[in-house]
Amino acid sequence: MAYPDIVPRPTWQAARDELLKAEKELTRAHDALNARRRRLPMTEITRDYVFASTTRSDLHLVDLFEGRDQLIVYHNMLTERHICPGCSFFSDNLMNDFSHLHARDTNFVMVARAGVARIEAVKARLGWTFPWVSCEGTTFHEDFVTAQDNAAFGLSVFMRQGPRVFQTWFTSGRGVEEASNTFNLLDLTPWGRQESWEVSPPGWPQDPTYSWQRLHDEYPAPSATP
Repeated sequence: MAYPDIVPRPTWQAARDELLKAEKELTRAHDALNARRRRLPMTEITRDYVFASTTRSDLHLVDLFEGRDQLIVYHNMLTERHICPGCSFFSDNLMNDFSHLHARDTNFVMVARAGVARIEAVKARLGWTFPWVSCEGTTFHEDFVTAQDNAAFGLSVFMRQGPRVFQTWFTSGRGVEEASNTFNLLDLTPWGRQESWEVSPPGWPQDPTYSWQRLHDEYPAPSATP
């Protein structure tokens, strides 16, 4: 297994300080991109979609806001027969308490085409408590995900003005990584995500992209430390 070079601390400090300059440039570029996103126009949603949960079968899109003015939706690929490892990876990174999000007048909900019973069974198996509703029997997934270059999953952001609902943003693929603590934490480590697309030094551990991901109850037990 390959490891980073070992150097005296002053040498490490100088290298770290040089990298910090680039990190600050990236932070400023990211802030500028967020500023552009805040200035995107929005488009009104006029089609009526009906969602179902364990307590209601007549939820409309505006109901998912729960009285707040902003809504973030994750479009999960869950079906009656398949639990998507990638969507589950994302789900494992969600917070258990959305109070901080709510404090900024923003709600979160996950949506899938699977039925309520299937959703609740998966939540129980994997220990998830975040809000999750079914769009089974509607074209919600096709209209907001598949229609975007044939995407399979993604994140949408909506705003409301009273009963009127508007879409402001959508992303899929690696765009959803912004909300993934695991990826962001791994990016801070010497070995990174350990995936073959990364530009790493020779000898770094690397596997095919996403090939290592499992449902969190399917990872092998860690081997004993010698």
